[in-house]
Amino acid sequence: LDIDFGTYPFVTSSNCTVGGVCTGLGIPPLNIGDVFGVAKAYSTRVGIGAFPTEQLNAAGELLQTTGQEVGVTTGRKRRCGWLDLVIMRYAHMINGFTAIALTKLDILDVLDEIKVGIAYKLNGKRIPHFPANMDILHKVEVEYETFPGWKTDTSAARKWN
Repeated sequence: LDIDFGTYPFVTSSNCTVGGVCTGLGIPPLNIGDVFGVAKAYSTRVGIGAFPTEQLNAAGELLQTTGQEVGVTTGRKRRCGWLDLVIMRYAHMINGFTAIALTKLDILDVLDEIKVGIAYKLNGKRIPHFPANMDILHKVEVEYETFPGWKTDTSAARKWN
């Protein structure tokens, strides 16, 4: 969504990066310690625009309904898909986070299998980076890794052993 690093024209009017935090709060980067990346355990998007891991099927519907994925301001249903590690790597490149907090893991509790987008292919060849270009994003094919679901209620989990 970041105005400088997002997929224009589908961006917000502000800087959503750690650099934008410094500007918005008026503090120097030297005062920033650890940087936590916060992301859902699956991907969402409101409105139009490329969404490589979007699931226009029962899995996407389950993520949308169980995750209560509705835009707060517009009330529009969010589009839902599998976690996209290509975008996560891009976010890490820009923000340099030192830790990550995955939210909404409990939404995945009921799934038999969970897919994670690990790479994009264009014309059958892996591309080594996130293409911040809508024309290319509309054409990529996602390479997934599939994991077995845990089929256990994790809604009360607060720490990892």
